[in-house]
Amino acid sequence: MKNLKIIHVFIALFVMASCSDDFVDIDSNNENSEDYFNSEEDYQDALIGAYDLLQATYLNVLLGEIASDNTLAGGENANDLPGFQQIDDMIHTPINAQLRSIWQWMYAGVYRANYIMEFQDKTDFPGKAGVLAQTRFLRAYYYFELVKWFGDVPFAVDTRIQFGNQFSIPITPKTEIYAQIELDLIYAADNLPYVQSQAGRITKGAAQALLGKVYLFQDKFAEAAAVLEDVIDNGPYDLISDYSTMFENDNENNIESVFEVQYTDLEAAGGASFDCLQCSEGNVAVGFNGIRGYNGPLFESGFSFNVPTQEVVDEFEEGDMRLETAILDIDAWAAATGATFTTGYEHTGYYNRKYISRQGDNNLGDANLTNPNNYRAIRFADVLLMAAEALNRGGVSDDRAQMYLNRVRERAFGNADNNVSATGSALTEAIYHERRVELVGEGHRFFDLVRTGRAAAEIDGFQEGKHEVFPIPLIEIQLAGNQWEQNPNY
Repeated sequence: MKNLKIIHVFIALFVMASCSDDFVDIDSNNENSEDYFNSEEDYQDALIGAYDLLQATYLNVLLGEIASDNTLAGGENANDLPGFQQIDDMIHTPINAQLRSIWQWMYAGVYRANYIMEFQDKTDFPGKAGVLAQTRFLRAYYYFELVKWFGDVPFAVDTRIQFGNQFSIPITPKTEIYAQIELDLIYAADNLPYVQSQAGRITKGAAQALLGKVYLFQDKFAEAAAVLEDVIDNGPYDLISDYSTMFENDNENNIESVFEVQYTDLEAAGGASFDCLQCSEGNVAVGFNGIRGYNGPLFESGFSFNVPTQEVVDEFEEGDMRLETAILDIDAWAAATGATFTTGYEHTGYYNRKYISRQGDNNLGDANLTNPNNYRAIRFADVLLMAAEALNRGGVSDDRAQMYLNRVRERAFGNADNNVSATGSALTEAIYHERRVELVGEGHRFFDLVRTGRAAAEIDGFQEGKHEVFPIPLIEIQLAGNQWEQNPNY
């Protein structure tokens, strides 16, 4: 059972349904909201509510792969989840159910964090700075997702976006939002420990690592290198020796985990269903990634979305031991074990082995909706590779960049025979390659390609000047009185 139980918090004064129909929700008891936050327990309960929307990022992870050149949408047929199919083919429009879900769920997280910050000065108690630090990390995390996906977005700080108020909130340039994200993460890093008493709580290392990533997305290479190297030198993290165990349910929150989204096989109050996927406490992506019609050992059946391409399989070098952990060759597996399966749409013969359901992991509820496998949102390997990129692309130190890159490669190959000695642009390409094979299936690829200007060359159908961001959902623009401009070329 998770040490930090991320639960839906049904507090009368903290009502905000995730499966809403509007950009913001009506707080049915808003007239009494100011009577809340009278004790540490109130703040802690509200904080758990702010953590809750992390579970919704399963969709961000899925689509971060499907939008890239790593995977195809898959599914049962060409009409299975049209929003997935459109994003895969780069023909998505402002009318896309999955993009709207990302928009709604990330703003729900912002709302809950801002609710706490609106009343940050109401009641004092020991450890309050740590509560606010976790809150500000969460707000930064949700806003960072919104900026990654949509670019310039509506922006509010330390106040809830109440129903009706969205009409007066302008679209804010992402540079201003990044500035607030940085302030939030610096505060979080300054007020949190490297190790929390409960696994899953945000730590100093998580705040520093996310800050380094935010800097990297802005090409602030010197700043990124400084904060990421501080994590490397002073944090309690290391690469686990056996990469094959990294994504197993019994190896969560390990020494390589800088930040994990916690999931459980317990169902939320009211239960989960495909009408309200965010009502699940489980990692829904695991069921989406699963093997269609599967019958055999080790794995559970699933829905065959997000299937890896031959291209990404071929990206792995000979002798790279990560391949079998990252990619399941279902034909080879069936031949070796006698397992059977059916083929879905765009069947490639491969599955995202990191995040497909294992037998025995789920003991309660629907295995495809309540899978307890945590999402490893920031791994130490990612920190090493981000630091290497910042040092190299910023012209800071190719020697240290090689050192961090080769720490990751030495684990992958089990020796130093494949270490990289290149410098300059050749080293940059080696780092890009390493990020792809180390992090495949984890939702980073599309945004890596966009932020480094390589997306048009790598993703079929990608149009420069358009697809760097996704369209603001049309209905949200309409709900805001058509005062917001759509992203260019949508």
